[in-house]
Order: sequence, then C-alpha cells, then structure tokens
Amino acid sequence: MIGKTRRKRTWFVAAVLATGSLLATALPANAETGVTSSEIKLGITLPLTGAASPGYNKIGNAMNAYFKYVNDNGGVYGRKINLIQKNDEYSPQLAIAKTNELILKDKVFALVGPLGTATYTAVHKSVGIARRGVPSLFLNTGFSGFANKKSFPTSFTILPSYAMEAKIAAQFLKENFAGKKLGLVYQNDEFGIDALGAFKAAGVKFDVSIPYTSGTQSSATAQTWVSQLAAGGAQVVVFFGVTSATAALLGVAAAAKYAPQWVLGSVGSDPLILRALGVPVAVLNGALTLAGNPSPNDTTDEYVKQFQEINTKYNPGVAFDDYVLQGMNVGLMTVQALRAAGQNLTRKKLISAMETKGSTFASVAYSPLGYSKTSNVGHTGYYMAVMDATGDRKPFGGSVVLYTTDSGSGPVVKATPKRPAMPAKGLPSNS
Repeated sequence: MIGKTRRKRTWFVAAVLATGSLLATALPANAETGVTSSEIKLGITLPLTGAASPGYNKIGNAMNAYFKYVNDNGGVYGRKINLIQKNDEYSPQLAIAKTNELILKDKVFALVGPLGTATYTAVHKSVGIARRGVPSLFLNTGFSGFANKKSFPTSFTILPSYAMEAKIAAQFLKENFAGKKLGLVYQNDEFGIDALGAFKAAGVKFDVSIPYTSGTQSSATAQTWVSQLAAGGAQVVVFFGVTSATAALLGVAAAAKYAPQWVLGSVGSDPLILRALGVPVAVLNGALTLAGNPSPNDTTDEYVKQFQEINTKYNPGVAFDDYVLQGMNVGLMTVQALRAAGQNLTRKKLISAMETKGSTFASVAYSPLGYSKTSNVGHTGYYMAVMDATGDRKPFGGSVVLYTTDSGSGPVVKATPKRPAMPAKGLPSNS
C-alpha cells in the first residue's frame, strides 16, 4: 500500500513537471511586462481633445491602423500589437497621470510616439521613465534636450530637433531674404525657446519677436500678434507654434490684409488641417514651410502610396494628411524596432536594437537617422517646401534640397536625399 501511494505521488509530480514544461515552451523564455506569447502592449499619450488637438488627435489612430494591418499579416513574430491611447489634452499634469496609468495599470511594454515637449519633460521626470527602464520610442517632439543620452537613456526622438530646424531656417533666410525685416512668433516654452537659441547662435536677428503661452492662442491673441508684426514692418514672418495657433495667425492676418512672406515651422503647417480650421487656400498659396516628409498627396512616393492604401482600409473616413502620414510612419518604425529586438522580447533588447540597428530603419522622411550607442537622435534634416494654389506642398525650387545639421555648433550641409526602400507591402521582415 505504501509502495502504491509513493508511485501515485511520483506519477503526480512527474505530470505537474511535464505540464510546467509545456507551459514554459508556450510562453516567452523570459516573460517581460506587457509581452505575452500572443500580444505586445504599447501605450501613447497625446491631445485627443483641447486647444492643441487639431491634427495631433489623428496620430494615434493612424498608428493603430498600421498595427492592425501588421496584425492581420502575422503580427511581430506571431504577437499582435495592442496600442492603448490616453488623452492628455496637451497638459503636463494630465500626461503624468495618464502615463502612470499606462505603466502601472495597463502595464505596457513600451511607450511609442508620446507627443509634446512640455508634456514629455514632465512625464519623464515625474514618472521616472529612465529609472523604470521603460523604452520610449519615437517621441513626437523636437526638443533638443531629449538628445541628452545620459539624462534620457531609454528615450528616442524621431523628429529633427527644433534647434536643427531653426539652424536650417536661418540658413535659408540668409540665402533668400537678406536685408528683409524679419518677424518671429514662437510658443514660449522648450519648443520655441529651443528654436530661439538656435536663431541667435546662427546670427539671425528679428526686428519683431513675439512669444506666446501655449493654450492662449485665439483670434484675440492673434490680433495682437498681427498688430505688432505690422507695426514693426516685418516683411518675412517665421512662426514656431502648433497648428491651431498657425490658423489663428493666418486667419487674422488675411482679414487685416497683412501679407508678409510666411515661413512656417514643421509643427503647425499641415495645409489640410489649416484649411479645416478656416484658413483660406489663397492665404496658404506661397507660404514656405520646413518639411521632413514628402507631401501626403504625392502618390508617386512608395511610402505615401502604401500608407494611403492602409489608411483607406484600416482608418476609413479619415482624410490622409501629414499627421496620418506621421502616425503610420511611427507605426512602421516601431514594428522594425520590435522585430530587431528579436523573438525573446525584453525592454533591454528593444533599447539595444534601437542603438545598434535603428539608423538603418526604413522611414518616410528624407533625412538620415542618427541612432547609435551614443545618440538617441532620429532624423537630422529638413527641406524647404512651398504651398501652391491648391494648398499642396511642393519642394521649393522644384526638387528636394535637403539640409542636414545637428543641434549644436555643427554646420548646415546640403545633401542629396537617399532613403531605404519601403519594405515589400509595407511589412518589415528580418532580412
């Protein structure tokens, strides 16, 4: 009887161990937060409502549309991507609360595409992104401070910095508008101040300089801006602000028949959103803007064509514009990063993949990527574009002349754009 009991116990233990082995082989070798055998959970905060939401509220859904497309085509090593979006209303305090929810409650594997300079600055400090080792990929902000690898070891930008943008704009102003009276309107936080410092370093002096506080943009405040610009005789006006602020400025200026040469920063210059906010196309005609991507209407571009097809099926009824293009591209780059990290996915491996392979990723933007073990900088340049009578964006001078630079004292260099090819059917592989 004792022997039978022992045999039964031995059989039971063996069965438990065998079952445990089967479970172990079915799951990732070393389980990581937000990763299972069938899912990768990612998170993003962005302004889905509020003053800064026009345009930006489309980025998350565009990313999600691309992820759905990838999921329907096998996912990432068989895992489906689950993107969780949180509305931060472009408020630092809300961004902190929502990011904490993503990390502590939703238990996401990584953040992708978090938007906003002031919001991410607050989040990184208060939530402890670096201390927790949470990868934060493809920040939708150009603040040059995020390039500090020591302070932001797990964060990677995607946009050229505002300092780079201002250096390139300064070079363009010198080449094309020497002797003209210059005006500048800028968002008075890290966003605009980053650009302001670069303009000063480049030796560009503005005859009229107007800061504004984020969230205060309106027709009333734009009236003040236009009055000051006109009184100062500004013939060329550079604007660094979000799209809702751009729309207010251009709309009021048109009503006042004030028509300088507009030079719009990359952040707030999407023609489709500006027109939706009431800016007449005639006002946009001839406006210059710094651009990193091709026009979202350029179906001769392989990236644009593929993303438009995905948008039509997975994001139906949403007009394809710069914001949708950017969201799709962040999705594409995210999938490449996840694949580069390998099947046994961990946060450390994802960060390592960004540092060792990120510079080779396919991206819609024309300029090279700067990722390395010593750099978390994404794209490194812009070209100057001009809006036409239909509101579409075309390369200034007829062809793309790419300017590349850094956020420091490095020169602005003209380069010939050469991008990696779009992966077949827009689906990254391991090759």
